[in-house]
Amino acid sequence: MKKVNGHEIINLFEQWSPKRFAEDWDPVGLHIGQLNRQVEKVIITLDVNESVVNEAIDKGANLIIAHHPPIFRPMKHIWTDTPQGRLIEKCIKHDISVYAAHTNLDVAPGGVNDLLASRLGLQNTEVMEPTISDPLYKLAVFCPIEHADNLREVLARAGAGAIGDYTGCSFTSTGIGRFTPTTGADPFIGEVGKMEEVAEERIEVVLPGPLRSKVLKSMLAAHPYEEPAYDFFVLDQRTEEFGLGRVGTLPASMELKEFAEFVKDALDVPAVRIVGDFSKPVQKVAVLGGSGSKYLKAAKRSGADVFVTGDMDFHSAQDAELMDLAIVDPGHHVEKVMIEGVAQYMEQACREKGYAVSFIESEINTEPFRFV
Repeated sequence: MKKVNGHEIINLFEQWSPKRFAEDWDPVGLHIGQLNRQVEKVIITLDVNESVVNEAIDKGANLIIAHHPPIFRPMKHIWTDTPQGRLIEKCIKHDISVYAAHTNLDVAPGGVNDLLASRLGLQNTEVMEPTISDPLYKLAVFCPIEHADNLREVLARAGAGAIGDYTGCSFTSTGIGRFTPTTGADPFIGEVGKMEEVAEERIEVVLPGPLRSKVLKSMLAAHPYEEPAYDFFVLDQRTEEFGLGRVGTLPASMELKEFAEFVKDALDVPAVRIVGDFSKPVQKVAVLGGSGSKYLKAAKRSGADVFVTGDMDFHSAQDAELMDLAIVDPGHHVEKVMIEGVAQYMEQACREKGYAVSFIESEINTEPFRFV
């Protein structure tokens, strides 16, 4: 097994939950410490408080991956006799780095909202509120005919030419390429100062935006020419949409009160708040981890009978009642599902890479509310 540093772990994590998925206002990423040191144990937690930091110290972890950013608003100073300052000081003194993945983990496929949808047994789930979709690019590159097959294979291995259930998709046209190597050139074909004509293929492949750098690097490394001719074109088509919340259907309809009891058990909470007629039949469900008041209209547009989300305020609850959208509010803390989900995902991903690192699910209950 390979010893790794924080950069390698976070690079792997961000292949699943990239920072570009986060909302503009969201301070995701490294909050405390550094990633350029060896990491053997990682604590996964919903929140970072002093008890979680003590847990990391006791268990020998030197990296914390949290859902909620510990420094949410800019700090003008760090006073170590304040609770937040003391937490930061303790992390630094014990070489514990803290990384936060917030709305990017909400959006990521398999992230917080998919984990919640899975707990609720929702089927045929879709994104509730699209927030990002990547452009598609077309790469057109010219290559000597005898090297074209190899270049197509290299591009396919880099992820270019994948369309739906098909891989290695490309289009080829042939023609004559002309060039004159000048002094200082080291031409693969031809001589300095002499016009050269070469039978070439124009290879065209499509690729999603995030793969552009990888595909370009692979193409340049495999191309026989010192200065290959190529173009990237931005296409009107977009890739898969990503976004906040999920909408899906229950295997069978149930009344709102029965569904609320089901949510309470499925998400392991002591109580839920309900808006709507207890006898209302519900089957199509929208779910969004965290605070969902701003997304009532999105839930209603989705055709959901009920919206499962936290932090519902009084006036938003009234608005939901007016639009005949039932609400089940299990609280903000249900996002704790990410602890197990992230730990399992990263354990598997690191095992496949041969990384010598373990992931520990925090045992600290960071729910600030108590119920009587």
